[in-house]
Amino acid sequence: MVSIRATVMVITILTVCVLVTHTDSSAVPHGCCRGYMKTKLPFPVIRGYSVQTQRELCPINAIIFHTQKGKACTDPALNWVMDYVNRLRNKAQRVHIKNSKM
Repeated sequence: MVSIRATVMVITILTVCVLVTHTDSSAVPHGCCRGYMKTKLPFPVIRGYSVQTQRELCPINAIIFHTQKGKACTDPALNWVMDYVNRLRNKAQRVHIKNSKM
């Protein structure tokens, strides 16, 4: 009979293998987005963003949101994406003004 411990270990190893080999086009391999994520990120998890412009190795324009867990490629044509960018810009402006007064 197979022990529960051995079963759990096999399931864990298989899960890790699937996660490692799974390729997500919305991830940022080598700093380049090749696709967009399909879900909306909650604003509080976003730490910052960067902009990707279309070029030879990066076939799409994208806003890359930086989170504690990594980076997420998003479509700049979506309203929620540009709303988040504007909110982050406003936040940065407030920090700049606050630090300028010191």
